[in-house]
Amino acid sequence: MEGLSAEHLLADRGYDTNAILEQAARQGINPVIPPRKHRLIQRDYDRYLYKLRHLVENAVPHLKGWRGIATRYAKRASSYLAIVQIRCLILWANIS
Repeated sequence: MEGLSAEHLLADRGYDTNAILEQAARQGINPVIPPRKHRLIQRDYDRYLYKLRHLVENAVPHLKGWRGIATRYAKRASSYLAIVQIRCLILWANIS
């Protein structure tokens, strides 16, 4: 996290450590990490943002399942970005 600037730190329960939470506080980043079940004091987190993180995490395997994205056939970054965007639109259309 050193040298990065962000408003929120999105992570799963595995990253719920005091060291990470303190580092985020020092950098002015709001941690969106659900507390582990064994914590004595359960802290709040933004559940809506956490659900969005989960959606993105689940979309990555679907994107990699498409051969053109997994092997990066496109020679230019702009072409690759266009392929990723088209695939995201297809995923979104299937969800809606």
